[in-house]
Formats: sequence, structure tokens, C-alpha cells
Amino acid sequence: MTSDGNAAISGRADEIKAIVCRVLDVPPSEVGLESRFVDDLGADSMDLLELLSHLEVEFDVRIDEDHLARLVHLRGVHDVLGEVLEA
Repeated sequence: MTSDGNAAISGRADEIKAIVCRVLDVPPSEVGLESRFVDDLGADSMDLLELLSHLEVEFDVRIDEDHLARLVHLRGVHDVLGEVLEA
């Protein structure tokens, strides 16, 4: 990821975390960069689809299927959004 992609995401890190917390109905204190959505936060497949939808709408992007396997924690979301936003 280039510095432009990093800058775009680092400025919105709180927004990304807020979306994750809202969709998964967990407090921010429970969500770390490596907290796995399914294993650590109790998300199911419907939660993950809803999260994907919110991210695409909020950031006005389309996240391709080849990126989905990386959307397992906050760090993965940051990385994928950075790549998609710089493309």
C-alpha cells in the first residue's frame, strides 16, 4: 500500500472501528487491530455481509471477492480499504 492509501485509511480509522462496533454490536474496548470478527467478536456470516455492505456504502467503493478472505479483523479491513481507495 502506498503512503496515499495509508493516509486515506489512517484518517478514517475511528470511522472504520465505529462501523465494525455498530454492525457487530460490540463495545470499542473489545475491538483491537487483530481481534478476529468471528472467533473473538462472535460475528456470523450475516454480520460479515452487513459489515461488507456498510463499508462499501460508507467509503463508496466496491470490494471484490478476492479481498474478502482478508476482512477478518480491523487490520485486514484497513489494508483492503487502503488498496481499494488508491486503485
